[in-house]
Amino acid sequence: MRVISGAGEFAGTASWVEHLSVADLSVGTYSLPAGSTDSQEPHTEDEVYLITAGRAVLESGGDRMTVRPGSVIYVPAGEVHRFAEIAEDLAAIVVFAPAEYSRALAAH
Repeated sequence: MRVISGAGEFAGTASWVEHLSVADLSVGTYSLPAGSTDSQEPHTEDEVYLITAGRAVLESGGDRMTVRPGSVIYVPAGEVHRFAEIAEDLAAIVVFAPAEYSRALAAH
């Protein structure tokens, strides 16, 4: 067992903090300040977002959805997605399966 401290806490700046990475999954916290721009690119792994703070709109796969604390969103590998209209400092626990970048590394 491992307790993942600090997961889901807003970092104060746009940032990605990885808390755990093992072969089959990775877990981290993604933070975006209110009014900022999310410039992330599609990932080669499936993702689940658990919003822990803030409010924004998630644009993904041609859909738009308002997210707030408690929202849980699945984004399949390769799908273009980003947070927009970030009205309040946003923090999300992100789970990648398999671990982030593991499929990208396997392709090289």
